[in-house]
Amino acid sequence: MVAPHLAAVFTKLQTLSTSDYASVVSMNIFVALLCACIVIGHLLEENRWMNESITALIIGVFTGVIILLTSGGKSSHLLVFSEDLFFIYLLPPIIFNAGFQVKKKQFFRNFITIMLFGAVGTLISCTIISLGVINFFKEMDIGSLDIGDFLAIGAIFAATDSVCTLQVLNQDETPLLYSLVFGEGVVNDATSVVLFNAIQSFDLVNTSPRILLEFIGSFLYLFLASTMLGVIVGLVSAYIIKKLYFGRHSTDREFALMMLMAYLSYIMAELFYLSGILTVFFCGIVMSHYTWHNVTESSRVTTKHAFATLSFVAETFLFLYVGMDALDMEKWRFVSDSPGTSVAVSAVLMGLVMVGRAAFVFPLSFLSNLAKKSASEKISFREQIIIWWAGLMRGAVSMALAYNQFTRGGHTQLRGNAIMITSTITIVLFSTVVFGLMTKPLIRFLLPHPKPTASMLSDQSTPKSMEAPFLGSGQDSFDDSLIGVHRPNSIRALLTTPAHTVHYYWRKFDNAFMRPMFGGRGFVPFVPGSPTERSEPNLPQWQ
Repeated sequence: MVAPHLAAVFTKLQTLSTSDYASVVSMNIFVALLCACIVIGHLLEENRWMNESITALIIGVFTGVIILLTSGGKSSHLLVFSEDLFFIYLLPPIIFNAGFQVKKKQFFRNFITIMLFGAVGTLISCTIISLGVINFFKEMDIGSLDIGDFLAIGAIFAATDSVCTLQVLNQDETPLLYSLVFGEGVVNDATSVVLFNAIQSFDLVNTSPRILLEFIGSFLYLFLASTMLGVIVGLVSAYIIKKLYFGRHSTDREFALMMLMAYLSYIMAELFYLSGILTVFFCGIVMSHYTWHNVTESSRVTTKHAFATLSFVAETFLFLYVGMDALDMEKWRFVSDSPGTSVAVSAVLMGLVMVGRAAFVFPLSFLSNLAKKSASEKISFREQIIIWWAGLMRGAVSMALAYNQFTRGGHTQLRGNAIMITSTITIVLFSTVVFGLMTKPLIRFLLPHPKPTASMLSDQSTPKSMEAPFLGSGQDSFDDSLIGVHRPNSIRALLTTPAHTVHYYWRKFDNAFMRPMFGGRGFVPFVPGSPTERSEPNLPQWQ
């Protein structure tokens, strides 16, 4: 009786070891592919068409084809898609680094326009896409979808790909475009996720004005609470590092504390059912303005490059996996009997995405221009075309939301759900490759000589590499002579130059109250013998 029992135990252990070995093989291949993406991306660095996102996507597709052939058509990927992997591990370093490296002066100068595009624009786009699919999908045989599915589709395809935007636009050559498109992309992603969660949590069958008001109130609460949480965590990290000054004993501790508190902001947002994207983005902005200046010189270099590297690896991982997952036969098998329906659904969705984006980019740009007096700050029609075009790319956020809505554990047995997953994959591939490839040539064609802006004049020393220091001295120094605002002392000044006037008073408040308490440029904690920057002038400047 004992021998059969032992044999069963050994068989089970052997099965587990085989499974573990298969996981090790998969991880080896995936890491090797990541290395290949980096090497090939470096070799194509000067190519006017390619960027690292498209390179990783194409390598992923080719790898998927090879795996599909070697597995006899059973599978095309090495790892199973997991929303937790995306939202908990891959997205936070990308969004945090975006906030940490962004040029804050340019971002906040266009903050109202960015919020218009990112929040109001996303709502407009979501509404148009939802109304469109309700009307068009009724004429197509795609299975049973309810009103919740239609609204979710609007939120899914309203989410732009801010990750790819980082690589097709240059914040030194076209600072206004970069600031608007990238800033909008981050706010747009957060808005889309908040909308998606709100759609799933509300009873959409029995709608009433009261339900609509609760929906709007919930949306505004999530937006404001998420932003405030990110700001608070960033300020707490700055205060702790400034007061305790870990660098006097170990630079490793202050870097570890910065990294962990940045991640803590995201996890806390998820814990309180807020938007982790907004929280970690504004935490990154606050940390770069205060916390980063409170650490030692070596830690500053370390944090800049470490955060940029983590973000870069996560981006490459995402696009590589999306390329491999594009050939998932489980989903394509459901639409193989009616490929025309899948193509039609993809075409309708792509058309609605383009119309939905145009419906807010051009009208909101017109409204934004009405509030701006200086011609150099207005968004020209050519720039509006680029903003519209660059925001048409869809990426991992759309994929993750689609999997959340139309699959269970990454699998589906319903034809309608499978069609929506394959259509999402098709749109992500098509938009990333086509619009991603054409964005750089389009910018060179429409803007052969970008107009100089105040930020370009004051940011001459900023390196062009995404991994290079964006936070060096002089990066975002603010020169009043460039904008003609010295001492705004009237309501008229606030109405004529609101951004500059608000900035003037914010800088006074920042220098008088915030920096003395939380640190920052010009308020670096002094400890005898500590490796602080001797050469840095003790004049606080907004960066």
